[in-house]
Amino acid sequence: MEPVVTVGLDGSPESLAAARWAADEAERRKLTLRLLHAWPLLVPEPPGVPAEMDQNYWAKRIVHNARAELQARHAGLPVVGNLVADDAQDALLRAASESEMIVLGSRGLAPVESYFLGDISLPVVARAERPVVLVRAETSGEGPQPTPAAAGGVVVALKLHDSRDDLLEFAFGTAAARGMPLRAVHGRSLPLDAYVPWGVDHDVTERITQDAQKLLSRTLRPWREKFPLVEVAESIALESPAKAVVRAAEGAALLVVGRRKHRSALASHLGPVTQAAIHHARCPVAVVPHA
Repeated sequence: MEPVVTVGLDGSPESLAAARWAADEAERRKLTLRLLHAWPLLVPEPPGVPAEMDQNYWAKRIVHNARAELQARHAGLPVVGNLVADDAQDALLRAASESEMIVLGSRGLAPVESYFLGDISLPVVARAERPVVLVRAETSGEGPQPTPAAAGGVVVALKLHDSRDDLLEFAFGTAAARGMPLRAVHGRSLPLDAYVPWGVDHDVTERITQDAQKLLSRTLRPWREKFPLVEVAESIALESPAKAVVRAAEGAALLVVGRRKHRSALASHLGPVTQAAIHHARCPVAVVPHA
């Protein structure tokens, strides 16, 4: 199968925002965009059935309307529609394994009404074999808005002690495709011995910062060489990693966080940084599985 960017559609404003984001990204990467709508009750229909008798009418309409809008915006972009008679979670996980990335709508901590959100999207994020991007709906109701995100660029959160190749490949590749700067952020909570009665011991914090900065620079060096046109900034924050990442994402075009791969689906879970990013970051969030 040719490389594709897949977006899950369910008719919600969030899924349409995800489709717009996915179309932009597919065009930048010169990939095909696949619009996926899954519902267990979809049935095979003989040709020539009138619309009022077509049990799949609304499913077809969701995909058709999105496809028409996106092709009007991106005249040369290959777009394919895909109706799948299956559980949405299973269909999305299968699609993720066949895609460069899968894009879903997200409401963060807002009430969940759409079936691609909450009960469906989080398990997909936790188990997908490829990057999953979560996109919120535009608040203006007028479609994608020009954003100052170019100034914030792409932000990637790094732990510095895990395998990071997949994470950095995605982050640098996305920044390069968008012509945007990349900011690598590492948050680290202070140990107990850094605190003194009058505050914090600046000698301890300076040593921690310098050690982390050296490790971060060493981690990024081969990727700077591989992507020489990407402008890279480094940031060390001596606070909770989750808080540091959410703060760094303010004004960003995309936040990239990692998720450790699990051998067993039963063990799949999301760490605190990824949870915080999904629920609190206002920009699109890419969750990239890594070893």
